[in-house]
Amino acid sequence: MIKRTLLMAFAAIITTTVSAQTAEITHEVKNTSSVDRTDIPVVIKLKKDGAAIRSARVTLGLDNEIPCQLDDLDQDGTFDELCFLADLRAQTGAVYKITFNTCDAPIEYPARVYAEMLLRNDKVKEKNKHDNFIESITARGDCANSYNIQHHHGVDFESELNGIRIYFDKRQTLDLYGKFHKRLELKETQFYTSKEQKAQGYGDDVLWVGNTFGLGAFRGWDGQQPTMIDPVSSRTQRIISYGPLRTIVEVIDKNWKPYADKPAITMTIRYTQYAGSRSTDVDVFFDKDVKDYLFSTGIINVKESVEFSDKKGLRACWGTDWPSSDHENFKPETVGLGIYIPQKYIKSEEPVNKDNYAFVVGTDDRHLSYKVIYCSDNETFGYHSADAWFDFLKQWKQNEVDN
Repeated sequence: MIKRTLLMAFAAIITTTVSAQTAEITHEVKNTSSVDRTDIPVVIKLKKDGAAIRSARVTLGLDNEIPCQLDDLDQDGTFDELCFLADLRAQTGAVYKITFNTCDAPIEYPARVYAEMLLRNDKVKEKNKHDNFIESITARGDCANSYNIQHHHGVDFESELNGIRIYFDKRQTLDLYGKFHKRLELKETQFYTSKEQKAQGYGDDVLWVGNTFGLGAFRGWDGQQPTMIDPVSSRTQRIISYGPLRTIVEVIDKNWKPYADKPAITMTIRYTQYAGSRSTDVDVFFDKDVKDYLFSTGIINVKESVEFSDKKGLRACWGTDWPSSDHENFKPETVGLGIYIPQKYIKSEEPVNKDNYAFVVGTDDRHLSYKVIYCSDNETFGYHSADAWFDFLKQWKQNEVDN
């Protein structure tokens, strides 16, 4: 629960002090759960009156500075949100002082997340040393092979606990990178871990996805099965924020026609990855009301996996499969997958089939949201059985999602 002090005066403060160098507010955060929490995301929306803001500083007590970041979500040159992470013991709270500055450049803090988009450099032979960095790319709908335009086949991002890439094609599948240690690795491995890096304890690709959901890909629904994001007039991937506390990436599908007898829609899927978290927030935005449309999402049915569902939006599995047909350089990988969808969006929870554990979803307005989460059995810090994974997910939903 977040209580904002001076809420009514916030816009006025920014307006009346914009000609000065600084403005201040205080912000009270409470942990109402029964467990200690670390790295709790605190997000404050900024009014457009704060267009002159250039930097922010967050302090706890007299001089305990807390890393923070400002994000321009709609890319119009004005910061829309301030984010910082709070550590709070159970049933306690804290008051933070936030100072906005209209002159200074943003303060640089150590990165705890990472995001990357790359085009291949034909002069580079090592698969983990490409250097044609980009932050946005658009392919026309009739592009013959958008999957191979980008190195590692699409945007990737990570926290210390996870690593995800999103395929740049009609599947838009989330593929997974499993780690042994809590740290950032994708800058070094680029999702293609060398033998030398594997010997040093770096992680690697741990999931075969094919045409399945992988980890929570968003799709259409034809009444019986998921459908791909096709046809479209164009598809775009872009990085909105690089961190240091959260990275935000978006996938935009322009003029997607999921039904032949309904108008085309433009859809933006926003993925937000916070530092210290193994879960990822997924927000889906539409350019018009889609109450008469059905969609789908879910998780892959990993080979011989065990399933869990609380029948209230949380569904998970635990299983083992080869992540690649290259059995010389890869080994079978055991993973735990999970997805949580608020019940208001769920139209049905579908029976498992050979490919997926699926949900049919919809929304009465122009937005829906859900969360995806996973672990690798390789982790020195994680979970190593179906029971342990499912128990963790139940606690995660109770203590972090519901609170």
